[in-house]
Amino acid sequence: FRRAHTLTVLFILTCALGYVTLLEETPQDTAYNTKRGIVASILVFLCFGVTQAKDGPFSRPHPAYWRFWLCVSVVYELFLIFILFQTVQDGRQFMKYIDPHLGVPLPERDYGGNCLIYDPGNETDPFHNIWDKLDGFVPAHFFGWYLKTLMIRDWWMCMIISVMFEFLEYSLEHQLPNFSECWWDHWIMDVILCNGLGIYCGMKTLSWLSLKTYKWQGLWNIPTYKGKMKRIVFQFTPYSWVKFEWKPASSLRRWLAVCGIIFVFLLAELNTFYLKFVLWMPPEHYLVLLRLVFFVNVGGVAMREIYDFMDDPKFHKKLGQQAWLVAAITATEFLIVVKYDPYTLTLSLPFYITQCWILGIILVLTWTAWRFFIRDITLRYKEIRRQKQEHKYEKDKCLSNGDGHSSILDEQNGNKLRERKL
Repeated sequence: FRRAHTLTVLFILTCALGYVTLLEETPQDTAYNTKRGIVASILVFLCFGVTQAKDGPFSRPHPAYWRFWLCVSVVYELFLIFILFQTVQDGRQFMKYIDPHLGVPLPERDYGGNCLIYDPGNETDPFHNIWDKLDGFVPAHFFGWYLKTLMIRDWWMCMIISVMFEFLEYSLEHQLPNFSECWWDHWIMDVILCNGLGIYCGMKTLSWLSLKTYKWQGLWNIPTYKGKMKRIVFQFTPYSWVKFEWKPASSLRRWLAVCGIIFVFLLAELNTFYLKFVLWMPPEHYLVLLRLVFFVNVGGVAMREIYDFMDDPKFHKKLGQQAWLVAAITATEFLIVVKYDPYTLTLSLPFYITQCWILGIILVLTWTAWRFFIRDITLRYKEIRRQKQEHKYEKDKCLSNGDGHSSILDEQNGNKLRERKL
């Protein structure tokens, strides 16, 4: 029935598209016809995928919604592959087909400069530095981290990613002027206010979702209109709740998996800034916002698939399809950045930044070796030593009491000596 339904929808969509093309005279504009044909092809593919793709771990608000984003992931990955195989000039000019205002170099905004919180030199507005930093990206930071917390579902991981990204901005501000910010912009506005408040609100939402009773009733079985409206609203909440317990220190496998998640998360964050830099897209462009909306939807599914694979590998024998696509998209975006502007990406780090990163990597590797190798060997050695001491204590106790056990032990030792001589 599902396949027949799919074929019916595809047939109707194809007929509708064909009917539209027959009604109007085909323009003699090759670029316009090409764009229209590509859009129609994508619509047909999305229609097929929404009805035929494999279901993911989420079923609310509807499985078709998540199948749609899976198909969008495929389309976006194909688009990135196409951009990757173009020359730098052609790739940047290709963006003009999406928006004619693109394809021109844009100056990067520097958020650093005068970092005085109170500027006595400006008598009209001494706090002008603070107001200059309060732009549209402040609520974007808050809502972004609110949604990321709903995806990761762990306070420590969110805080580590938030703080690590600020260190990355410090380290890479010699490559992108956009990373140059005041110290209070990094740690007070970003980490504490925007990111921290978003993480706090996200954890409160997760706490509410974990305490909520998940007992569903059909819409038409609810007698009151208020109950029906409440049921419609709750359709956009999870069908059931799974609490994420990452436990990175429980095993080497989970530790490496958590480190890999943090690495991919940070790389996807950096790709946001480097892509708009190499493709000449302004930060406020709608394509940048659409990419973030895309990652919010596919990232939640990917995190759930990764957690299921880590938590129950016997039932989930392979990583989910959305998780693989997110990893492929992140890697492809990074390859585009490397190809389009290798000079900026290979600018050497300042010496003190290099020292800090080397020290941090050494500390992480040292802790990993101690926690999963040296500590286990030490605990095993202490356990063997304790067992030997207990055995020796029992043996000495038997020899010390006068119940005849000592003669038996002497006889056994004598027999062992005779056997060795023979």
